[in-house]
Amino acid sequence: MNRLDRLRGPVPPRAHDARALAALAANPGCARRALMDAAGVDKDGTARHLGFPAPFGQSQFAITRGNVFEALVKENGCAELLRLLRELLGLPIDQVGYQDVETVGSHLRASHTRTLIDRAARELDAAVFYDHPMLSLQIAGHTAYLEPDVLAFQLGGRFHIVEIKSFSVIDGQAEPEKVAAAARQAAVYVLALRALMADLGHDPERVSHDVVLVCPENFANRPTASLVDVRRQLAVLKRQLVRMTRVDRLLEGLPPELTFSLEPDDEGVPTRSARELAEALGRVPARYAPDCLSTCDMCMFCRDEARACGSTDLLGRQVRDQLGGVSGAAEALGLAEGTIVPGEGQEEIARVLRLANRLREECLR
Repeated sequence: MNRLDRLRGPVPPRAHDARALAALAANPGCARRALMDAAGVDKDGTARHLGFPAPFGQSQFAITRGNVFEALVKENGCAELLRLLRELLGLPIDQVGYQDVETVGSHLRASHTRTLIDRAARELDAAVFYDHPMLSLQIAGHTAYLEPDVLAFQLGGRFHIVEIKSFSVIDGQAEPEKVAAAARQAAVYVLALRALMADLGHDPERVSHDVVLVCPENFANRPTASLVDVRRQLAVLKRQLVRMTRVDRLLEGLPPELTFSLEPDDEGVPTRSARELAEALGRVPARYAPDCLSTCDMCMFCRDEARACGSTDLLGRQVRDQLGGVSGAAEALGLAEGTIVPGEGQEEIARVLRLANRLREECLR
């Protein structure tokens, strides 16, 4: 049993989906998340056993609304999507081919998608929609299977990932957090499609970094489309996947007997105490941020941990980064009030904190 198998315990590795991979780009500095994902640990099951289940998840109403909107965009061979792309890309597209990859059966979808993409890449004048495709991506030695919405629109040698979301665009604006989450998820599909193109011997850069985001417009179900540049998300995702591949660096300094196993019995019920599991997780540093509350299954446990030690992580990435080497809220207050002598490398941030504290006191007076 290698180190990652021991970390996971006697259960199969958890399969990665697009949402899980997108979360890597949301918090690239978290060693705990990277290590658990590399080992294929069930983070949701772990969080529940610890008594800190994640608060996020779509309601049945939101799921139903999303399915209805997606069906509207895809009906009649993606006719509405074709209209949107004519307007968005400014191209004289008369018609496109449409193929539902799901008709071949789930066990053949990945290989059939591979064949279709290869054929489209060779026919430079072909314009094709593929519905219900399946891509694969290697993650730390495991294969992750990904299912984009329409996957790709190809015209004149270029492929565009199409992502369909049910959150509204009102007066040309959507919630930035939801757009960012959609961009991270779309970047996973772009990376997987580029990897497939390279494996087939085609130029991966033919897959555009501008993804097509389709959302309802204003308060109706009428769809609107926009281009979202995901180059930054791609760069972060690539770094995280390389980090997971070089997982030996994350394992350095950890005791060889360390495990996150829930020690399930014959019926799969965890037998390990929550306290012992929490102590094991505490051996690997986390980098909590408020954004984790919408992306990571371990968010509530890590937030409670950050609260217990008074970490500046609770204040958000921007504040934490500005504080530099000051990791605790109590230490930051002490430096601001002058009750703590700055350590080596803390002189500049101590000066800024004292100035901020003086300005605050003047405002209060």
